[in-house]
Amino acid sequence: MSERSQKADDQDTIPESQEGSSEKKNILLFETTGKEKVYRQKDSIVLSLPEGRKTLTTSWLNGGYREDIRTIFNHRVPKGKHAPKELDGGSIPAYLSIIAKRLGEDPDTSTGLLTAANMDNVSIVTRSFRGVEVTAIITAGIEVNGGRAGDPASYYQEDGSHQFIQGTINTILVIGADLPDYAMARAVITATEAKTAALQQLMAPSRYSNGIATGSGTDMIAVVADGTSSLLLTDAGHHSKLGELIGKAVIECTHKALEMQSDLTVLSQRDMLVRLERFGIDEGHYWKVASHMEGDNRKAAFFKILRELSKSPALVSATGSILHIVDEISWGLVPETAGRKVAVSIMKGLPVMLGIEASIPFDILTDEKDTIIENWIRVTAWLAKNCDTDGLCNTAFEK
Repeated sequence: MSERSQKADDQDTIPESQEGSSEKKNILLFETTGKEKVYRQKDSIVLSLPEGRKTLTTSWLNGGYREDIRTIFNHRVPKGKHAPKELDGGSIPAYLSIIAKRLGEDPDTSTGLLTAANMDNVSIVTRSFRGVEVTAIITAGIEVNGGRAGDPASYYQEDGSHQFIQGTINTILVIGADLPDYAMARAVITATEAKTAALQQLMAPSRYSNGIATGSGTDMIAVVADGTSSLLLTDAGHHSKLGELIGKAVIECTHKALEMQSDLTVLSQRDMLVRLERFGIDEGHYWKVASHMEGDNRKAAFFKILRELSKSPALVSATGSILHIVDEISWGLVPETAGRKVAVSIMKGLPVMLGIEASIPFDILTDEKDTIIENWIRVTAWLAKNCDTDGLCNTAFEK
């Protein structure tokens, strides 16, 4: 298996005289072996398709399955535009048609995706095997609009009206083989599962519940297959090599796009406070708990130690274990009473995990009748408040 990865940094400028559009310049970002070309045009990423391509998209403009699309674009909506009526044209389909024209393309043979992500942060990843090439082109923003399937709705669509919410993962998938329409639909499923897998690997939080995000409420996708190829692939599921290529390309590409757009990485998530965000816990909540404990209340010193302690690999590991118990209780996999009991036992093992010899008053700090989160906050708040006492946590920061 071979792999190619490309970011927007690697650019060849096309002369203005050759671009044929109203934009100032096209910037060639990437070209597949099948001659599909990826350009940057100001606030848009444009995929130019040779003849004979099949497309399946979730776009308002020429969406669904088509065999006549020559251009797919991913466009950044202007800042401050939060509703379709605020866009040029007064609706999303009209706006997409206008953008296609501004890009110098025919709206009748174009389809487009919308996002609030910066086009500088596009990620392009290619995976190939025995002549089959799969390219993922992704922009991703999850910090505002990350959600989990089944979260409470943000709006109810009525009379054709709906809200435009920022924060989107847009995926364009180019497959260097011919696929029947049903296999293209299966590719959408595989790519969506891969996107969700990337978010789970990062423990990206939903902004609408305590769960882990599975995407955003405005994610879009476009799949391209080469109808002129002599290679016909009929399965894009997990068991097929094509499904594997799609999964690996989308997972890697989603990771890179989230890192560039949102600074969301495995390292940024290696932090207790970050992991607790999805439960509405922040430094202010910690201080409220700690300030009612015995000892001097020095807010600045407390926050400094809490932030340092929060990055302890051992404490992050324990946090992950504790929160997974909370998740499994919410899913009905673990009885709540048993889950709370096990969680408290993990908390009582913190001194050994962190190399702390001092006695922690667990009998005061923990109560199996309280929620796991409440117990965890009290224990870790006590640690942060007492860490500067006799070098209590000198080793904890290292573990």
